[in-house]
Amino acid sequence: MNHELVFLTVLHASGGLKPRPEKPVYSPSLETKLRHELFMGYEVLQNPRENVKIFIRLTILTVNNLNIKDQELSISGYLSVVWQDSRLDWSNSSTTSEDFTNVRFLFTTEEYVWRPALIIENSVKDIGIINDKSIPMRIVSDGTIVWNPSGIYEVNCESDITYYPLDTQECTVKISSWAYTTSDVSLDFEANPVDLSFFSANGEWDLVSASSSRSRLKSRRGISFSSLTYSLKLQRRPMFHVINTLFPVALMAILIAMVYKLPAKSGQKIGFSLTVLLAYAVYLTMISDNIPSTSVNICYLSIYLVLILTFGAASVVLTIFVLSVHFKSQEDEMSKWVKNTTKKCLFKIAGMQSCCTCSRNQNTTKVKVLNQSTIAKMANKCNPPVVEAVRMMDNKLTWEKLSKIMDKVFFNINIAMIVIVTVLMFLAIFVNYFTS
Repeated sequence: MNHELVFLTVLHASGGLKPRPEKPVYSPSLETKLRHELFMGYEVLQNPRENVKIFIRLTILTVNNLNIKDQELSISGYLSVVWQDSRLDWSNSSTTSEDFTNVRFLFTTEEYVWRPALIIENSVKDIGIINDKSIPMRIVSDGTIVWNPSGIYEVNCESDITYYPLDTQECTVKISSWAYTTSDVSLDFEANPVDLSFFSANGEWDLVSASSSRSRLKSRRGISFSSLTYSLKLQRRPMFHVINTLFPVALMAILIAMVYKLPAKSGQKIGFSLTVLLAYAVYLTMISDNIPSTSVNICYLSIYLVLILTFGAASVVLTIFVLSVHFKSQEDEMSKWVKNTTKKCLFKIAGMQSCCTCSRNQNTTKVKVLNQSTIAKMANKCNPPVVEAVRMMDNKLTWEKLSKIMDKVFFNINIAMIVIVTVLMFLAIFVNYFTS
C-alpha cells in the first residue's frame, strides 16, 4: 500500500498524471460559444429525423364567446408543443468541443430552429400556419424543444338549438400538420392533453368538460396527415334566460286566456287580445334572431312560441265571434239547434251528466232540466258553479247569456291547453339541462 502511494506521488510530480479539468462556469461568452457550435451548419428546413414525434397540449385561458347564431366559438389560450432535435443536444461533453453542461437552456425563435407546420383546421378567421416570431423557444440540453404559441382561436362550432336557451353545446378545436405527412411528422398528446389550471370562467357559458381524441387521418391525393381534436363541452348559465325569456313567455301565455274573463261591455277584449298577440310576435322575432337559420335541429322554444301564437290568433277570432253574439239584437230569434247544442256543451263541460236525464227519439234529443226544488236539494252535493249553470239553463237563454257561456267554455279550453303545452316545454328543457 505504501509502495503504491509513493508511486502515485512520484508519477504526479513528474507530470505523468494530469488533474481532470473543471467544468466551465456559465457565462454569456460560454453560451455564445455553444450557440456558434450548435447552429454552425444548422439547416432550418431539414427535419431533425425521418419521423418527428410532436407532443401537444392545449391550455385554455378563457372562453370569450360562443355565438350559436353564427356557429362560432372563440377561446383564448396557448399550445405547448414539444419535440426532440438531436442536432441541438449538448448534454454529452464528448460530442462537443468542450463541456457545456453548465448551460442549462438556450432560447431562440422560429427563424433559427426547425418547427412543425401546424394549423387550426376548423378555424373561421385565419387558417394559416401557427407562427409568431416574437415567441421564444426553450431548448433543453438534451435537444428537447418547448414552444408555446398563444392566440385567440375562433373555430366553427355546429350548434344544437333544440333546448335553447338552456342548451349544451359541444365544440372542437382541430389541430393538423400542414405539408408534413404522417411519415414526416406524427402528432400526439402530452400526459395532460388539456390544461385548465389558468382557466377563467365565462359569465354566459360554463365549461363542463374538456377532452381530447385522435382525429381520423386527413388524406389528400392519397397522402395522409396527422391530426388531433380537443373537445369542449359548454353549458349555458340559466339564470339570465329564465328571468328574461322563459318566465315572461309563460306569463304572457296565461294572459291569452284572460281575455275571456273581460266583460264584453268593457270594450277592451279585442285590444287586450291583440296586444298579447303582438307581444308574442315580438318575442318570436327576437328569439329567431338569436338562433341559426337551420332546419337540422328545431328549437322547442320556437315551437312553443308558435303554438302560443296560434292560441293568441285563435283567441282574437273567438273574441270577435263572442262579441258579435253578445251584441246581437234580441229581436233575432235563436234557432233551436243553437239552444240544444249550447245545453249539451254546457252540461258536458260542467260535468252535469249525472244531474240530467236524456231521452232519445228517432232524430231529436231532448234535455230535461231539473226543476227548482231538485236544484235546491242537490245544492249541497254539487259545487256552486254547477248549480249556477243549472239555474241559468232553467231560465230563458238569450244572446248575452250565450256569449257568457262561450267565454267560460273558451277560457277553460284555452287555459288547459296553455298549461299542458307550457308544462311539457319546461319539462323537456329543464330535464335535458340537469341530465346533460
